[in-house]
Amino acid sequence: MYPQRRTTRNEYGSVAIFVDGPNMLRKEFMIDLGEVRRIARKFGRISIAKVFINQYAPEKLIEAVINEGFECEMVLGQKADMETSADVDVSLATAATEAIITKNIDTVVIVTRDADFLPVIQKAKEYGKRTVIIGAETGFSASLQNAADVVEVL
Repeated sequence: MYPQRRTTRNEYGSVAIFVDGPNMLRKEFMIDLGEVRRIARKFGRISIAKVFINQYAPEKLIEAVINEGFECEMVLGQKADMETSADVDVSLATAATEAIITKNIDTVVIVTRDADFLPVIQKAKEYGKRTVIIGAETGFSASLQNAADVVEVL
């Protein structure tokens, strides 16, 4: 008789993490990117880890993102309003969709509270990808939570 085979996280495949910086990296949420990585590792080997921010992000935030092993994607906005995150949302959605379609990704992790990413989750499922949403309690979209395979609240 053969011993029972144990499953390791690497057998789950490749993971892509996309973080909505303006939405999630706020003082009131105290999001720990190290914790985001630990959660994502449960689903496999992390091959893409990106945080999307706008040009108004402070240098200390950019440094902290890089120190946690994430790639910082700076998005130049159309408006001078620091609260405008639409440009960041479009860039994140485009990058996530590209990874879903063209990269060898098995699990897509999106860190946001924003229902604008529902089409990305739906596209990932259409391509047979596992979907994980990591969010914060305040303003966390119910439709986004219901669409994802796994939901983690920080």
